[in-house]
Amino acid sequence: MDNDFADASAQGRTAWFAEQFDALAANVESFIRGKPDVVRMALVCMLAEGHLLLEDVPGTGKTSLAKAISQSIDGSMRRIQFTPDLLPSDVTGVQVYDAGKREFVFHPGAVFANIVLGDEINRASPKTQSALLEVMAERQVTVDSIPYLVPRPFVVIATQNPVEQGGTYDLPEAELDRFMMRATLGYPDHDAEVEVVSQVTAGQSTDDLPAVLSTADLEQMNQIASQVHLAPAVLGYLVTVTAATRTMPELRLGVSPRGTIATAKAAQALAATQGRSFVTADDLKVVAPYVLPHRMVLRPEAELQGRTAADLLDQVLTSVPVPQQRAEV
Repeated sequence: MDNDFADASAQGRTAWFAEQFDALAANVESFIRGKPDVVRMALVCMLAEGHLLLEDVPGTGKTSLAKAISQSIDGSMRRIQFTPDLLPSDVTGVQVYDAGKREFVFHPGAVFANIVLGDEINRASPKTQSALLEVMAERQVTVDSIPYLVPRPFVVIATQNPVEQGGTYDLPEAELDRFMMRATLGYPDHDAEVEVVSQVTAGQSTDDLPAVLSTADLEQMNQIASQVHLAPAVLGYLVTVTAATRTMPELRLGVSPRGTIATAKAAQALAATQGRSFVTADDLKVVAPYVLPHRMVLRPEAELQGRTAADLLDQVLTSVPVPQQRAEV
């Protein structure tokens, strides 16, 4: 960030942020057709330096979306195809004895990149899945008691098939909680599917997408998003919403404080995409359906009654009064 930009007003920085975001979204949407809301929310997640979980049936474009996002950033990207025989050391790295140096040398694993694409993450064993817990939370891995920092910015974009699919394992609650957002693409509409088929049969792929942001730009945008103002009244509203989930009789597990923080950070990034330097309650309502439901674990009897986490969250958002005072600064 140059001195002129560093001295710019908060409004000027968020205006630049919004301009860069629109260019990034347009680049991704030039390949991912008919899903503007999901694309933009996935980018909001990345710009808040949060991890993204894309969940849907095979063939709906989860991996294509992840690759289109990573291709749009001029940074390092590593892909991990999660399989039942994948080892934790394949993910994090391993110490290898160097006969020439007569010492052990650390060989970094696939997580040492700016964007890590974990494809079909729930096809790996729980032991291998757990290799991501430390790096997703702390941006480092520890091997033989020695911590190694991964590059910044650092974002994991993972895809998974529904657990009903054969050969999959449930992600543990602790790992789900580390994903800032979970999104579903769904099937495209008629016109969008026609465009998708036309692109692929014409030989186009995500590899053709140009990079429109550098890692320095991305890091700068992460910083701008973190400085977006969150008024006490708006923050109080958010905490009331997440705390309400912890006392709902239908839930075995409500939203954790990590979920509250993730919602706040996502709302800051969303406000910045619109050129605003402050968060509103409406921003929180927009990001909440992507950030909170996968952190809400239903009791078996509630599942039998057909209740869903999304329905329960909507119930909370409807019942908690929205702050009326102005949030702008």
